[in-house]
Amino acid sequence: MNMHKIIKKVIIAGVAATIGFGTFAIEGTNTAQAATTTSVGQKVINYGEKYMGTPYKFGASTSTTRNFDCSSFMKHIFKKYGVDLPRTSVQQSKVGHAVSKSNLKKGDLVFFSSGSRATGRNITHVAVYMGGGKILHTYGGPGVTISDLNSSNWKRTYIKARRVL
Repeated sequence: MNMHKIIKKVIIAGVAATIGFGTFAIEGTNTAQAATTTSVGQKVINYGEKYMGTPYKFGASTSTTRNFDCSSFMKHIFKKYGVDLPRTSVQQSKVGHAVSKSNLKKGDLVFFSSGSRATGRNITHVAVYMGGGKILHTYGGPGVTISDLNSSNWKRTYIKARRVL
């Protein structure tokens, strides 16, 4: 093989390696960034899940984490990430902007008319949407828990959703 052909093959191999490794480095960087980037909504959910099983108490103080009602729980977990929600579910249902049920994202607040004070039109409960049709909230016996938004009770009592993130 003459020297000209050898040099040509080395240059082609070098260019191919540079392009290949460059692509790998770029894709590797994006993949690493995607893996380390967590949405604020997911962070709120992750933080809230640390309270699984914490007892429910209607009218719970916002200065304790020993127990929560639905709105004090939302106020607490969102505050950690810079969102200062009002105290009650009714007040919370008026902040942020409206979002349709079909466009829910992790971290959206979802509102219901459920429980003994419900009329079917009034807001009596709030939860945070987790994605995949799941909500994180607190009520009654289970305390802080995860429920299926599409289960008969939550589907039937759903009123609206708001995006605050």
